[in-house]
Amino acid sequence: MADNESGVGGFGWFLAGLGIGALVGVLYAPKAGKETRDDIVAGALEARDRANQLYAQGVDQVGQFVEQGKQVAADYVDKGKQVAGEYVDRGKEYYDKGRSQWNEYVDKGKDLIQTQAEAAKAAVDAGKEAYVAKVNEPAPVG
Repeated sequence: MADNESGVGGFGWFLAGLGIGALVGVLYAPKAGKETRDDIVAGALEARDRANQLYAQGVDQVGQFVEQGKQVAADYVDKGKQVAGEYVDRGKEYYDKGRSQWNEYVDKGKDLIQTQAEAAKAAVDAGKEAYVAKVNEPAPVG
């Protein structure tokens, strides 16, 4: 079971079996020595070509997986940027709302202070007038 953890081991066993099968088939074939050697060479060349073809397919698949991975990562990056942008926009809205409320409260405070200052000035002026009126009042003759 532990040998089946990767496809590389299985592919290696496949090639070994292919080679052994070709060798056994050639050895038991009723052919002359020159023909047998030529068949062995041809079989080896075919096995090499097939291995190269499978290697090229593997490289192509890996390239496809890399491109898919890049695309998925780019999609996640774009989605993250979009979400971050939404939070930044929402933060700006809250900041602007808070700033306008603060300015409103400051203006109300200024108005209240101005109103109270005017009322205090009016009270002081009324007190002065009352004092002056009292002082300038003719003394009762008695």
